[in-house]
Amino acid sequence: MRTVRLGLRRYVAADAAALLDVFGDEYAARFYPAMNDPLRIRKWIDWNLRNYEEHGFGLWAVERLSDGHFIGDAGLTMQMIEGVLRHEIGYHIHRDDRGLGYATEAAQACLDFAFEHVGAGFVCSVVHPENAASAKVAERVHATMREFEWHSGRFRLYSTSEAERGERLARSQTSMACPGR
Repeated sequence: MRTVRLGLRRYVAADAAALLDVFGDEYAARFYPAMNDPLRIRKWIDWNLRNYEEHGFGLWAVERLSDGHFIGDAGLTMQMIEGVLRHEIGYHIHRDDRGLGYATEAAQACLDFAFEHVGAGFVCSVVHPENAASAKVAERVHATMREFEWHSGRFRLYSTSEAERGERLARSQTSMACPGR
């Protein structure tokens, strides 16, 4: 999959060192403390390889098209949320590449993929309430947000239904047709 600036591709084993670096900074470690272990990184990649086979999607390695540099991952996984298996968009970007719109660009592409190629009727992102950077991305991509109880406490569930996506697309086409509005 490609966006204007990014290429999203399946993981390969050689991505492990770069992915370890994505999760290795202090901010990312607050939300993914177990991911500072090379064995956990390998399991993360293996989980996604299984997801590709089972579902046809997973988290993908994200590279800048301008130079092919690995900057993180983004993609679609299946998560059990409130007793229902849901399509969930996740994204993790290297500290040097945060704040440049890459996560939003990748997450939007994943949302479009979920509706256009997977046939999802509902897509979400689960965000820890203290993860302000991830929340900003989810606010840009999704239509609604509410709090809910998940594995280890209160989280935010950002979501978009098929109908909400259709409404957003219609509004964006109207605003493009009527630039003075």
